[in-house]
Amino acid sequence: MQIHERGYVSADPRIKPAAGYGIKRSAELPDTMDVLVVGTGPAAVAVIAQLSRFPSINVRAIEQRAGRLEQGQADGIQARSVETFQAFGFANEIVDEAYRNVEMCFWKPNPEKPEEIIRTDRVPDDDHGYSEFPHIYVNQSRVLDYFLRDAERAPGRVTPDYGIEFVDMTIDNDNEYPVAVQVRYSAGSRTGEERTVRAKYVVGGDGARSRVRTSLGHKLLGDASMHAWGVLDVLCNTDFPDFQVKCSIQSHSAGNIMLIPREGGYLSRLYVDLGDLDEGNPGEIRNTSQAAIIAQANKILAPYTLDVKGITWWSVYEVAHRVTDGFDDVPADKVGTQHPHAFIMGDACHTHSAKAGQGMNVSIQDGWNLSWKLAAVLEGRAPESLLDTYSSERKVIAQNLIDFDKEWSTLMARPVDEWEDPKGLALFYESTIEFPMGFMTQYPENLITTGVEHQALATGFPIGKRFKSTEVIRRADNRWRQLGHLHEADGRWRVYVFADPAAPALTGTPTADFAEWWKTNASSPLVKYTPVGGDDDAVFDTKVIYQQDYTEVEPGPVPDVFKPVKVPLEIIDINNIFASGHGRDIFAERGIDRQGVIVVVRPDQYVSGIFPLTARAEIEEYFAAHMVPLR
Repeated sequence: MQIHERGYVSADPRIKPAAGYGIKRSAELPDTMDVLVVGTGPAAVAVIAQLSRFPSINVRAIEQRAGRLEQGQADGIQARSVETFQAFGFANEIVDEAYRNVEMCFWKPNPEKPEEIIRTDRVPDDDHGYSEFPHIYVNQSRVLDYFLRDAERAPGRVTPDYGIEFVDMTIDNDNEYPVAVQVRYSAGSRTGEERTVRAKYVVGGDGARSRVRTSLGHKLLGDASMHAWGVLDVLCNTDFPDFQVKCSIQSHSAGNIMLIPREGGYLSRLYVDLGDLDEGNPGEIRNTSQAAIIAQANKILAPYTLDVKGITWWSVYEVAHRVTDGFDDVPADKVGTQHPHAFIMGDACHTHSAKAGQGMNVSIQDGWNLSWKLAAVLEGRAPESLLDTYSSERKVIAQNLIDFDKEWSTLMARPVDEWEDPKGLALFYESTIEFPMGFMTQYPENLITTGVEHQALATGFPIGKRFKSTEVIRRADNRWRQLGHLHEADGRWRVYVFADPAAPALTGTPTADFAEWWKTNASSPLVKYTPVGGDDDAVFDTKVIYQQDYTEVEPGPVPDVFKPVKVPLEIIDINNIFASGHGRDIFAERGIDRQGVIVVVRPDQYVSGIFPLTARAEIEEYFAAHMVPLR
């Protein structure tokens, strides 16, 4: 964390000074606003936390509950989400609080005594090094708490307006505030009162039964598996040896269990196979009692037993795989000519089983994908066409999720005697682990993602995929730093300049020539899109990584563009200069061309483009497609 650049800070540096609407925020929901967020689920709170960092934007969030969520349904947090938490500043806290997954154990019937189960496999959680962050489990309500705390500490001071529910909306694209939203007070002294407010944009994160989706006329399309599961969060005594380890448990004839340990050392979640639904009365399965689910679990676990002492949450559900037919308000025949003003995300867009642990994780990425784009448009830094990319990018991801979850949940329910290979489930889990970890997302070429013409210049940073962090030495303090961890959720673009072989110099090298153009040329995006009078790096966080050992890199000969000036004290930031050292070399680790490469990363940490150091026109054209000059 870098602080004091605007003067000495003696209080908690995570709490930023209120500004803009953070100062003049009214207790009453206003008649007009820039963004109205509906709901406080995982996708919604990511939007709230991101937009609260932009106090010039009037953001409100309504939630029909009277207060915070106390018991969430989701609990699995994949490594990609923890990377996101790092950008929002609370990764270390939530990892310390959560259960940290290190492996998954697979249990199957004992060949010599099929009515009893034995452990057959152990699969490490991330044996391939996809991320330096862990896979964790913690209650969804705590994830929401952290995001909402972050929003309350940000300059915009956005906090939910509890006890207000969305009723309906209409959209008039000719109005300054196009979306008219009918709301109803659902708690407190005004319960039942209705009123209409207007917003420039509405974001629906209101769950699988989304009223925003209904208002837009969209439907969840797909199918149900006709297979049911009971889920219990239990406190119990048991002789099952892996009760605090993630497990897939397949019995001979009683069905299967997915066991998910939870935070705290005592609590675990059981997904208990209840079998196929009765086609004549499919709803009957929902009447299954807690006692019946526990009894079924004990049958599956034999010869081990569960003595349940407490149940903190439980449910019975049928696995369904559905994705909505639209993610915003733009009709299919007007895509490209009309820009959206209402969006849906999270469970409002995609529903699936809980077995792959993807619901909350994909929802968070939905929210971050949309929110930085809303901020850029509302602050006048990007055209409205940028918002078109939300639907085009996330709809593909949602369908990929449905396809993967359909296969995974089907395999989870497959009877053990139908497997040709007894290790089939473990092999599938291991071979596909990159997907549930959140790292298979790869955005195709579009307005903000280039083609792959220059991919060979940096093979370790696939275009369209998230920027995979690695350690480099920061020359300011000669410390190893994870480069990706310095990418905060501040709406800025990252421009990583991997230098040519020459030593740092102010002139006469490809890196120095690029630096001069980037800082001073009228056609440079840095010059065209950075507001006058603010920080030099207000829009583009430009870092340089030299090939030399850090002992051979001095800040003096490094071009000034890599040493941005901070207002109002005009403090020079020397923390953007990096090098190799101690036998490690990021150029070799990430397949970076030794002649020098520029890697552009968008505000939500996905690689947008790779360019040679000489690609002035290409870089100018790339940013001109989705940014608005401010000068």
